[in-house]
Amino acid sequence: MSSRKPVKKKGRAAPATSRRTRRKAPAEGVPVVGIGASAGGLEAFRELLRYLPRQSGMAFVLVQHLSPTHESNLTVLLARVSPLPIVEASDGQKVQADHVYVIPPAVLPSLQDGRLRLVPRPHGPGLPRTIDHFLGSLAREQGPRAVGVILSGTGSDGTQGMKAIQDAGGITLAQAPDSARFPGMSQSASAEGAVGRALPLKELGQALLFLRQPPEAPLPTSVSAEPDFSSEPEALGQLFGRLKVATGVDFAQYKPTTIFRRLSRRMAQCGMERLSDYVTWMDAHPAEMDALRQDLLIHVTSFFRDPESFQSLKLDLIPELLHRHSPDEPLRVWVPGCATGEEAYSIAICFLEVLATVPSPPGLQVFATDLSEAAIESARAGVYPESISEHVSPERLRRFFVQAPGGYQVAKPVRSVCVFARQDVVSNPPFSRLDLISCRNVFIYLGPALQRKVLATLHYALKPRGFLLLGSSESVGAAADLFSLHEKGHKTYRKKAVASRAGSFLPPREPRAHPHDGLLLAREPMLAPPDPQREADRIVLAHYGPPGVIVNDELEIVNFRGHTGDYLEPLPGAASLQLLKMAREDLTLELRTAVRQAKRQGSRVRRERVRLTEGKRERRVNIDVRPLRASSGTRERYFLILFEEVHEPAPAPRATRGRKASPRDASEADSLREELATTREHLQALLDDQETAHEELRAASEEAQSSNEELQSTNEELETTKEELQATNEELTTVNEELENRNAELSQVNSDLNNLLGSAHIATVMVGSDLRIRRFTPMAESVLKLSSGDLGRPLRDLKSPLFPADLGAAIAEVTETLVTTEREVQDAGGRWFQLRLRPYKTADRRIDGAVMTVLDIDRLKRSLDEARQARELAQAILDTQREPFLLLDPSLRVVSANPAFYQAFQVTREQTEGHRVYDLGNGQWNIFRLRELLEELLPRDLQLRDFSVEHVFEHIGAKRMLLNARKLVGDASRPGRILLSIEDVTGRT
Repeated sequence: MSSRKPVKKKGRAAPATSRRTRRKAPAEGVPVVGIGASAGGLEAFRELLRYLPRQSGMAFVLVQHLSPTHESNLTVLLARVSPLPIVEASDGQKVQADHVYVIPPAVLPSLQDGRLRLVPRPHGPGLPRTIDHFLGSLAREQGPRAVGVILSGTGSDGTQGMKAIQDAGGITLAQAPDSARFPGMSQSASAEGAVGRALPLKELGQALLFLRQPPEAPLPTSVSAEPDFSSEPEALGQLFGRLKVATGVDFAQYKPTTIFRRLSRRMAQCGMERLSDYVTWMDAHPAEMDALRQDLLIHVTSFFRDPESFQSLKLDLIPELLHRHSPDEPLRVWVPGCATGEEAYSIAICFLEVLATVPSPPGLQVFATDLSEAAIESARAGVYPESISEHVSPERLRRFFVQAPGGYQVAKPVRSVCVFARQDVVSNPPFSRLDLISCRNVFIYLGPALQRKVLATLHYALKPRGFLLLGSSESVGAAADLFSLHEKGHKTYRKKAVASRAGSFLPPREPRAHPHDGLLLAREPMLAPPDPQREADRIVLAHYGPPGVIVNDELEIVNFRGHTGDYLEPLPGAASLQLLKMAREDLTLELRTAVRQAKRQGSRVRRERVRLTEGKRERRVNIDVRPLRASSGTRERYFLILFEEVHEPAPAPRATRGRKASPRDASEADSLREELATTREHLQALLDDQETAHEELRAASEEAQSSNEELQSTNEELETTKEELQATNEELTTVNEELENRNAELSQVNSDLNNLLGSAHIATVMVGSDLRIRRFTPMAESVLKLSSGDLGRPLRDLKSPLFPADLGAAIAEVTETLVTTEREVQDAGGRWFQLRLRPYKTADRRIDGAVMTVLDIDRLKRSLDEARQARELAQAILDTQREPFLLLDPSLRVVSANPAFYQAFQVTREQTEGHRVYDLGNGQWNIFRLRELLEELLPRDLQLRDFSVEHVFEHIGAKRMLLNARKLVGDASRPGRILLSIEDVTGRT
């Protein structure tokens, strides 16, 4: 069997009668808090961040309505008030603990695999609901660890995302409306029951701190990390008792995982760690009882959820119901757990669409019930937001809905066939004589005992061969003897013709009014008088026809024909009409094989001479299995099984060669051969059944896995013109808040800049790309003779001796080449200045003019001239000396030598300058006494006089020399050098 692709379904909320989707296991990683706001959000963000510590173990993602055409400064503004790192989010960025991520404008954010994903906002009518989009992804990603917060803002963005987080078992908080500058968003989420607690910002920050996990606490990373209150049975019993008294519902019989998860969330929102403390706190706060009850009854549903199921309803179930239904009686449908009525109205619309094509259609009654009175009131009103257009086709909107303030209302013809009432399907009496029951995604919240009880109730409520619709992850389970599978893909079941189980509701004998909706229940039909001809046929068949039974597709006996006691007998224990359980042991294998073959082939199957042993007596029986033609419009199959007794004479003895064969031996051999053949056939049948069962189990496993991975998909509303204007106003308000803060910041920066320029004694002029003066420093007024009236004037119109004639061309060259240029210029008095031009770069690295600075370098210029002249004089003195001189750097390399040195030692400039003194003349200056002078004596004394050295040179022979050395004082830019003079005293005494 091929694997089936998982189909995402939108679930229902609440135990027993409310619907919601199943959640996915929380992903590993950092807990993320999604915070949404709109108008007034900047102020709320800044105040909330003041109450968050530097280390909380959580990451915070801020989503605000921002204009897509305006650059946001939200990151800069928030960074001044929070000790946490404030980061503008980028696509693919991994979320880290103790960081705040600000979503930039013009993107649609989401969280996937612990990373932020940003895609461009789609264009079209209406504005995208960015907060809903992110919170929905947060619910899918982190499940029960998700935390959603709604702050100041108008509109309803964030409501659906908060419902998704709540549905996934996460925490939902909101700013108290009376403390918000714009309370619209908080009020919208609270009206939908999507806010756990609404608190002022300071208490909201404290609630977030309570939710943080200590560093040593491991993060829940799988579904197995479910809350468990079994360690506090007394407190748990007290809580369930209080809930039963207050609501009339015994939640103790519901699945513990659902109850414990929502209970844990309420405790976290109230800041409670122990269940006993929460029960005490709830006694002191009566409103918490209603909040907990509402949290256990979350209503999340939609129109035409699972379109394939509704298509099957229209094309398969409704035509079959009409085919066998009398036009004089109305079609009766029941939708338990209807939530806010979307599914009940969807079923009614499908019936009305089909009935419109029938010449004489019967009437229609749709009964819808739920535990929540608030949900029932909303369903009766039938008013829904414009977002239902995502699930309802334009044709159906036009035909079955009318425009209403803020959305659509179900048309009166549809509402007139739907009756809504508060009812607990577990404990209250059901409706009866129903053709169809849609009870989808209700059993996933009930314990096994409640499931069996509710299924027995639904079986009683249906007419014979009535239909039951269940959710994609539900089945009839232990009630398989009450319902047969009609359509596996859409979980459609048909009522079996068996007696109702003990404990189901008894049908009323007289018409009576229903206590909740005032409807008159139908009277049970009276039994028809017996037919003499049919009774005669029954007697003849019982006495002269072969005994047999009629079984259905599940081998349940639905009719006995004749005396079958020789072949079938009831077993001790619970009563059962299962054929294989009632058949005698010797017939079980043959019956199983024959019926299976008849099912596969669809034709008659006969088994002859089947051995049936009764004590020491042995009989032969023929088994005849015949498929019966089903009635028109049904898919259930039936089989007629007949038992025929075989009467045969005793076998005659046969002669054999050698010895006479024993009749008993021959009979036993034949019997063994028949038994072996039967065993082989049965073994093959078992193998085929096992293979089929294996494929079905694998398919069921895949479906269960698919169901476990189903995610809640959020319903995105289409914005009307009013919503677009409202969202635009929110963005403008946000922009205005940012601009106000930005203006205050710019005012401060401008003051700082003026003070900086005023304190800098540098003449600076900033010109634009059009060479007009933008700004200049006070020093420029005195140096360049500028005044405030020169602002905005072209620079070429100003006359100054410091401006060169090609100043305009020089500035244009700087802005084109981006290379800084410098010039030395003189004023009329001969004073020297340095004119420096560099490009003017904006914050976004764009060139927009140039910056001209004028530095007074007259003193420096004159000092450099004096130093140059001094150097020239010193060089001239050395060049005119008759004694050889060397100028060495600290590494003893020759910087320069005078002409007397070159002449005395017969070397050239190229052989001398840049070489170490020891390497001159092929190493002829590598003299021990010279090394001693330069490396040991001179570092201790800055000056040495008449240091005697004798050496034999290669070209000039033996020489006796007096060396005089002096170490010159240097600076950081030019280390001290060594001046070495050489006096030839050869021949002196």
